[in-house]
Amino acid sequence: MKRTPWATAAILLALATTACTGSGAPAQDPASSSGAPAAGQAGDDGGVPASRLDSVRDAGVLKVCTTGDYRPFTYKDPKTGKYSGLDVDMARDLAKRLGVKAEFVDTTWKDLMPDFLASCDIAVGGVSISLERAQQAAFSTATLDEGKTPITRCENVMKYDTIAEINQPGVRSITPIGGTNQKFAEEHYPRGEIIEFKDNNTIFDQIIDGTADVMTTDASETRWVANEHPELCAVHPDQPFNYSQKAYLLPRGDTAFKEYVDAWLNIAEHDGTTAKAEKPWFG
Repeated sequence: MKRTPWATAAILLALATTACTGSGAPAQDPASSSGAPAAGQAGDDGGVPASRLDSVRDAGVLKVCTTGDYRPFTYKDPKTGKYSGLDVDMARDLAKRLGVKAEFVDTTWKDLMPDFLASCDIAVGGVSISLERAQQAAFSTATLDEGKTPITRCENVMKYDTIAEINQPGVRSITPIGGTNQKFAEEHYPRGEIIEFKDNNTIFDQIIDGTADVMTTDASETRWVANEHPELCAVHPDQPFNYSQKAYLLPRGDTAFKEYVDAWLNIAEHDGTTAKAEKPWFG
């Protein structure tokens, strides 16, 4: 049979390819020649990507970043160094169900994200969901819906119940350094005086003794503080200035770990674990 020039060229090309690869099989992708699976391919373990769910159990420790200064969610006793708070109890429960120990890592609101990325598997303690944080980490299912609202001395409730009233020269708004409280104050009270305060555990004492006039923070915290300090009153905590949610900070892109944490939160909500953690703080 007479071959056309095109057919002859195709045969020669096939022979050359076989000679280069050493067999009749197609040439191997250099990316897979090292033994590592190429993108989208399954590895020896069936293609399941690495997850904190596995590494935490292998290490026997769940590393939990928390500020320890935001009751009712997290508190570190300066004398004993022991942690308490409803999110602290929840983190311990998560660790228990994973069969590991919870290890708490000190951080501040200013350094929460870099500390979490460098040292922790999860961050808890009244962490608000924000788009800024979502650029670097993931969030669990929301644990609480709320928003920012003022707290002040009870005799001043009517003086500071709107943003316009607080955003006035001479009104001293106190805020912890870093986090969403400071961001809210800087955005909404540019005409007022903003006092940055380092110790969130004693920040409300500044309002009681008259060093500051008001603080705008999460409604859940204002309720707890008003319960602890009869001199202070939460200003319309059921009608906050904005809407926000709290959640637990998780590694970005780790679907397996997030799904586990979300499943645990759902179970905890329905088996009484969450209610037990909240009772000492909210009653």
